[in-house]
Amino acid sequence: MKTLSGVATAARRSPLLAAFVLFSLISGLYWGVIASDRYVSEAHIYLQKTNAIQQSSADLISILAGSGGNRDLLLLRDHLLSIDMMKLLDKDLHLREHFSDRRRDLLSRLWSKDAPDERFQRYYLSRIEVTYDDYAQVLSITAQAYSPEMARAIAQMMVTEGEKYMNALDHKTAHDQVSYIEQQVSALGVRMVAARKAVLAYQDAHGLVSPGNAVESISAIASRLDAELSDLMTKRAALAGYLTPAAPDIVQLDSQIAAVKSQLQAERQRVAAKRGGGLNAVAEEQGRLEAEAALADDMYKTALVALETARVESTRKIKSVAVLQSANLPVYPLEPRRIYNILLSLLAAAMLTGVLHLLVAIIRDHRD
Repeated sequence: MKTLSGVATAARRSPLLAAFVLFSLISGLYWGVIASDRYVSEAHIYLQKTNAIQQSSADLISILAGSGGNRDLLLLRDHLLSIDMMKLLDKDLHLREHFSDRRRDLLSRLWSKDAPDERFQRYYLSRIEVTYDDYAQVLSITAQAYSPEMARAIAQMMVTEGEKYMNALDHKTAHDQVSYIEQQVSALGVRMVAARKAVLAYQDAHGLVSPGNAVESISAIASRLDAELSDLMTKRAALAGYLTPAAPDIVQLDSQIAAVKSQLQAERQRVAAKRGGGLNAVAEEQGRLEAEAALADDMYKTALVALETARVESTRKIKSVAVLQSANLPVYPLEPRRIYNILLSLLAAAMLTGVLHLLVAIIRDHRD
């Protein structure tokens, strides 16, 4: 009684001490009695890939390069903390009603179940925690609720929806890749068919299947005619030594020479004309068309291979969320940490009281 009386007397003399005592009583009453129990459920997950063997070397390179981290897990973490996940949980588990229950203390509950999404998300983030272990590449999901069943339901649903999200993301990426390659294959197929039709149309227009072979054949004929012309010229020169130009043999040779020259000129004009239109131009144009058709055919084959590869890769890159620790059903409320919060509040109040007392003492000294 004397102790209490002494404290009361000291409190009357020092308003700061009175405030400290009052704050300590209120803090102890709130954290020790009023604060509602919150149960904590925790789950640990990691991403398991179907192409883990092929990725192992790439992961090793990433580690040696010092890059660290896992982009997929960071994306998953961001999704679990997003407004979309909050709305999904609220739709299925009625989080607003649970966290705004008026039976819970005013300071820890959501003040209104009709609060805007921005405020509700702020409260949601104070009750949900998703941490990423960069070394083990594991996500830890921690959910707080006023009942053990709700805490486990939140953590379990986040694991389930996280797996759905990752698979949907992979499927969409794979589908977009395959769809793009399919479009390219279709376009290249049309191009290949058009190139082949252009070759056939050109062949039909000129009546030649292979102008190159025709050029070689005509060149061979021209060479033979040129050799024959040389032989006839040699014979005429030999006869001209002892026969007159009007001699029958000379006249016959002149006639043959003229015919061979005319035929030789005609064959050469077929191969190469001065104004174009010769077989050499036809062969060159058809060669260009055939080269375009061959290129289009090769590109189409390459696109088909790429399409099949993309389809195989899309099935091999599917990820699944593997659970290291399933969401547990808590039996003891870990939050709030009553003794810790009481001691922390007392320490903070004592430090603030000491600082204010020092300021008051300094002011009094200056006045004196």
